Amino acid sequence: MPKIIPIKELKDTARLSAMIRETAEPIYVTKNGYGEMVIMNIETYENQLSLHDLYSKLQVAEQDFELGKTKDAHESISEMREKYEL
Repeated sequence: MPKIIPIKELKDTARLSAMIRETAEPIYVTKNGYGEMVIMNIETYENQLSLHDLYSKLQVAEQDFELGKTKDAHESISEMREKYEL
Protein backbone atom coordinates (compact mmCIF):
# COMPACT_ATOMS: atom_id res chain seq x y z
CA MET A 1 0.00 0.00 0.00
CA PRO A 2 1.55 3.32 -1.01
CA LYS A 3 2.33 5.80 1.73
CA ILE A 4 0.78 9.24 1.19
CA ILE A 5 1.66 12.25 3.30
CA PRO A 6 0.72 15.94 3.16
CA ILE A 7 3.45 18.40 2.19
CA LYS A 8 3.48 19.98 5.66
CA GLU A 9 5.04 16.76 7.01
CA LEU A 10 8.23 17.56 5.06
CA LYS A 11 9.14 20.00 7.85
CA ASP A 12 9.93 17.15 10.24
CA THR A 13 13.04 16.01 8.39
CA ALA A 14 14.19 13.48 11.01
CA ARG A 15 10.82 11.69 10.92
CA LEU A 16 10.70 11.90 7.11
CA SER A 17 14.21 10.46 6.79
CA ALA A 18 13.30 7.57 9.10
CA MET A 19 10.11 6.93 7.11
CA ILE A 20 12.06 6.83 3.85
CA ARG A 21 14.68 4.44 5.26
CA GLU A 22 12.01 2.08 6.59
CA THR A 23 10.19 1.53 3.33
CA ALA A 24 11.24 0.24 -0.07
CA GLU A 25 8.24 1.97 -1.63
CA PRO A 26 7.98 5.55 -2.86
CA ILE A 27 6.26 8.04 -0.56
CA TYR A 28 3.71 10.26 -2.30
CA VAL A 29 3.51 13.86 -1.11
CA THR A 30 0.28 15.79 -1.60
CA LYS A 31 -0.47 19.51 -1.63
CA ASN A 32 -4.08 20.59 -1.13
CA GLY A 33 -5.13 16.97 -1.69
CA TYR A 34 -3.37 16.60 -5.05
CA GLY A 35 -0.17 14.75 -5.88
CA GLU A 36 2.84 17.06 -5.76
CA MET A 37 5.97 14.87 -5.60
CA VAL A 38 7.39 11.46 -4.82
CA ILE A 39 10.20 10.73 -2.38
CA MET A 40 12.12 7.45 -2.15
CA ASN A 41 15.33 6.11 -0.73
CA ILE A 42 18.37 5.83 -2.98
CA GLU A 43 18.26 2.02 -3.16
CA THR A 44 14.65 2.08 -4.36
CA TYR A 45 15.49 4.78 -6.90
CA GLU A 46 18.46 2.84 -8.26
CA ASN A 47 16.34 -0.32 -8.49
CA GLN A 48 13.72 1.61 -10.45
CA LEU A 49 16.41 2.92 -12.82
CA SER A 50 17.75 -0.61 -13.33
CA LEU A 51 14.28 -1.95 -14.10
CA HIS A 52 13.65 0.89 -16.54
CA ASP A 53 16.95 0.16 -18.29
CA LEU A 54 16.14 -3.56 -18.48
CA TYR A 55 12.66 -2.94 -19.90
CA SER A 56 14.12 -0.55 -22.49
CA LYS A 57 16.64 -3.17 -23.60
CA LEU A 58 13.94 -5.84 -23.77
CA GLN A 59 11.80 -3.57 -25.92
CA VAL A 60 14.70 -3.05 -28.36
CA ALA A 61 15.33 -6.81 -28.44
CA GLU A 62 11.66 -7.52 -29.18
CA GLN A 63 11.67 -4.95 -32.00
CA ASP A 64 14.82 -6.50 -33.47
CA PHE A 65 13.20 -9.93 -33.30
CA GLU A 66 10.06 -8.67 -35.05
CA LEU A 67 12.22 -7.11 -37.80
CA GLY A 68 14.10 -10.37 -38.27
CA LYS A 69 17.38 -9.01 -36.92
CA THR A 70 18.38 -12.31 -35.37
CA LYS A 71 21.17 -14.85 -35.73
CA ASP A 72 21.44 -18.54 -35.08
CA ALA A 73 22.96 -19.13 -31.64
CA HIS A 74 25.51 -21.65 -32.91
CA GLU A 75 26.57 -19.23 -35.65
CA SER A 76 26.98 -16.39 -33.15
CA ILE A 77 29.06 -18.52 -30.80
CA SER A 78 31.28 -19.64 -33.67
CA GLU A 79 31.83 -16.03 -34.74
CA MET A 80 32.74 -15.02 -31.19
CA ARG A 81 35.18 -17.92 -30.86
CA GLU A 82 36.85 -16.92 -34.10
CA LYS A 83 36.97 -13.27 -33.13
CA TYR A 84 38.43 -13.93 -29.67
CA GLU A 85 40.35 -17.08 -30.62
CA LEU A 86 38.72 -19.31 -28.01
